[in-house]
Amino acid sequence: MRIFLTGGSGYIGRATITQLVEQGHTVEALARSERAEEAVVSAGASAIRGELTDLDVLKGAAARAEAVIHLAQATTGAEDLAAAAAMQDGVGGGPYVHTGGTWVYGDTDGVQDETAPWNPPGAVAWRKPVEDAVLGRAADGGHPVIVQPGLLYGGDNRLIDVFFTQPGKANGAVAYIGDGTNHWALVHVDDVAALYVAALSAPPGAVYVGVGGVNPTAREVAEAVAHAAGLDGKTVSITLAQARAAMGPIADAFALDQQFTPAKAQRELEWSPRHTDPLAVLAQA
Repeated sequence: MRIFLTGGSGYIGRATITQLVEQGHTVEALARSERAEEAVVSAGASAIRGELTDLDVLKGAAARAEAVIHLAQATTGAEDLAAAAAMQDGVGGGPYVHTGGTWVYGDTDGVQDETAPWNPPGAVAWRKPVEDAVLGRAADGGHPVIVQPGLLYGGDNRLIDVFFTQPGKANGAVAYIGDGTNHWALVHVDDVAALYVAALSAPPGAVYVGVGGVNPTAREVAEAVAHAAGLDGKTVSITLAQARAAMGPIADAFALDQQFTPAKAQRELEWSPRHTDPLAVLAQA
């Protein structure tokens, strides 16, 4: 299958290109710079120069493809919606896989799935109208699918590094917010890449949370990262106000208490996460 992919030079993108190529797909990937072009080519894709705001480029590339995977992070909801519309127009009835995230559900009050109500923190509240519009194309003959990854780990980069490079670690300890008993819905980058590939065969209008099924507490994660950093597992509690001062509004997302099950994707796509011990991975030096 011919796939057009955005965000190919990023953390999830490189892993997804690798798995697509391994399964015999041909991939064209958007690249906004020479460095990004080198990254996608190294992963096995051919590069199309352009940015997420180049709507004609997006539509044309999607029209040449049989399916689209949109991984690039937009700067605003309006930008993401415009890019999604252009690519959906281009690919027509072919699968269009859009990226969301589990943070939109807010605190989950136990283990939840894709039917949980939305209660997003401000940093991701913009996703609701975008995802509604994307899924709305199913009624007009489109083939939208949404993947909502949890908090990523594994490989050479991870979103939680944004948190763990904040104050605390500089003082010889890894920080967590409050008492650290809030849970994080983690997923290994290779597992979520496999989910994007599997989502190409999902039915129109489907939504899948991309999680590993193991939801450790933020304090347990901090202890594992502190061990890997050679800090003898030393951690420190910081207040939400301190986290906000260091990180901005995204701190509220890291303070969420979230637990999710991957049962729907397992059932409908025959996808199962292979990495089921995130703490062991995170504790590796």
